[in-house]
Amino acid sequence: MRAFLQKHPRVVVITGAGLSAESGIPTYRDAQGNWLRREPIQHQRFIQELSERQRYWARSMLGWKLVSASQANSAHKSLARWEQEGRIELLISQNVDGLHRKAGSNNVLNLHGRLDRVQCLNCYHIAQREDVQSQLISDNPELWHYVRHAGIDAGPDGDANVDDWDMSQVRCPVCPACGQEALKPDVVFFGGTVPKARVELAKAAIRKADALLIIGSSLMVFSGFRFCKYAQEMNKPMAAINLGMTRADELLDLKLDMDIGEALKAL
Repeated sequence: MRAFLQKHPRVVVITGAGLSAESGIPTYRDAQGNWLRREPIQHQRFIQELSERQRYWARSMLGWKLVSASQANSAHKSLARWEQEGRIELLISQNVDGLHRKAGSNNVLNLHGRLDRVQCLNCYHIAQREDVQSQLISDNPELWHYVRHAGIDAGPDGDANVDDWDMSQVRCPVCPACGQEALKPDVVFFGGTVPKARVELAKAAIRKADALLIIGSSLMVFSGFRFCKYAQEMNKPMAAINLGMTRADELLDLKLDMDIGEALKAL
């Protein structure tokens, strides 16, 4: 891998949930690419169904606590140093946890959005997730007491499994600007669409870069895998560092199947 990076000194990097595992944020899939968690929130259902929004915000009360308290690990810090050294054309993160920013990376494309922000679907006001958390706790004190003490398993996207609670009693947060119950985390849910501008920005970076490097992602979701297909079209070399299989294995010129933190530290 060292020789690959010396030959291709400026790369586009795609990161996934595996990069944040060392920070205590669980991954979505196992080494074979199998889904590890319960059904994720779906975009259309969140938009159309109050019960789905109640389910999300109930689970997010605990999930946000995990994500907001997490810290960047050695892998995030290694990539921040690579950026400072001019080795990264663009860092495309599929994660919504904000740990690249905490590590000091600036040239980051948040492909699936940012969990630390919330957008109103009615007036498009942007609120901070921490402020929404305060509102949720104030409006749902019994639920907050329950999720803090029930040993509930949190997920990689700020979600958590809170399945034995009466979701119909959950009070969803309201927009501080228009007062409507129309807040949605500023992320792309499963079944949602990545904004076209983000896709085009990523493709432009791939055209400029020497190669594409995938770190900590199985690429099972097409929103990330599409860039491997595009790199192939552009005749760009590809490499990956990931524990387990990736959807792009047949397209890769090189792959390290090993611990991500150890690999980046060695490189």
